[in-house]
Amino acid sequence: MEASRDPTTFSLAGRVAIVTGAGQGIGRAFARAYARAGAIPVIAERNRSAAESVAREIGDIGHDALAVETDVADPHSVGRMAETVLARFGRIDILVNNAAVFSTLEMRPFEEIPLAEWDTVLRVNVTGPFLCARAVLPAMRAAARGRIINMASGAVTLGRPNYLHYIASKGALVGMTRSMARELGPSGITVNAILPGATFTEIERKTVTPVQKERIVAMQCIPRPQIPDDLIGALLFLSSDASAFMTGQSLTVDGGATHG
Repeated sequence: MEASRDPTTFSLAGRVAIVTGAGQGIGRAFARAYARAGAIPVIAERNRSAAESVAREIGDIGHDALAVETDVADPHSVGRMAETVLARFGRIDILVNNAAVFSTLEMRPFEEIPLAEWDTVLRVNVTGPFLCARAVLPAMRAAARGRIINMASGAVTLGRPNYLHYIASKGALVGMTRSMARELGPSGITVNAILPGATFTEIERKTVTPVQKERIVAMQCIPRPQIPDDLIGALLFLSSDASAFMTGQSLTVDGGATHG
């Protein structure tokens, strides 16, 4: 079981946090936030140059970071990533399963989704988190503590149409979160999910028109576009000792779009 800790502290000083898909978008914001909070972010990203760019950004503001080329859909790549992190730091404290296929998807009725595209989305968005959690588990169990945070989506609650493979994958992450929490609780490892709303980043989404963006914002209680920084508070809370007795939960951060 996890040792007694101060439940009032959000400090992440010295902890090693792996963020998959951290070469851009929400993952990049998370890596930078971890660095500012005193943790050491690992940018586990398939695009090597993007990963190294984020690591340089963090280095330029005086913090340590590690870029590791990682394909979350490839068990060998994921295994090498975990080995590299342990060899460098000797510990893995936090895993954020953020990598996902989404921005490149076209909206279409589910019966028109090509089977190959369906398979790719499920492989990256569901099998990827499974492989990453499995890879970090020995280190977390040995330390008798750990935090696994799965990035699901508020779109699951909305039942958003025309993205059935994406919605199915994020719904699966919610179920995985609940089941993994029960399996890993005795080892001092918490597993929680964050469900963001429509978060606008530097990543172009050709399927979202200005009119659609206005409609998304109009659904929210807080009527402004959501940005990655809106998720940082939830991320740091779930990563810290302040959430040590919280597991198996899905925390929605979407400006109130799905509060009912």
